[in-house]
Amino acid sequence: MAERGRILVEIAREAIAVPAPQAAMRPWGEDWLREPGASFVTLRDAAGELRGCIGTVDPHRPLGDDVAHNAYAAAYRDPRFPPVSGAELVELGVEVSVLTAREALAAASEAEAAAILQPGTDGVVFEYREFRATFLPQVWDSIPDPLDFLCELRRKARLPARFWHPDVRLSRYGVEKHK
Repeated sequence: MAERGRILVEIAREAIAVPAPQAAMRPWGEDWLREPGASFVTLRDAAGELRGCIGTVDPHRPLGDDVAHNAYAAAYRDPRFPPVSGAELVELGVEVSVLTAREALAAASEAEAAAILQPGTDGVVFEYREFRATFLPQVWDSIPDPLDFLCELRRKARLPARFWHPDVRLSRYGVEKHK
């Protein structure tokens, strides 16, 4: 597991270091890097503050390509931040989260959803029509209450914090996290 994590973080760092997303779509030496996978790459500045986070919830390309693409996008295309500068690269913290397959959650109400979530374990996808957002399990560290977690997730989806509708779809996933 440690070797796998070292390789994934190295792929992410290499993708950030190149001036264009050239690290993706290359022949990967390890079989597991060629298998479809979904990942998020989270970047933190020297002070530990979020500097970028981009990812894929559902696998649609080889894991190695997904990590490289998401690392580059987190560094240079996250709309919340300016592109990472060369001076920042040295002190940039890189975390790679490999996602497990999503599992649908049946919840008829906000209270029911809050009751079935597993704080600290579940990554959650919230979907309603064209509105969609996800939080990685790591977000529980800063939002430990399930109801607050759901409120912030709906805000991220650009919906009112206490929004609920019978057509809401929730799913959960786990992550294998590497720094």
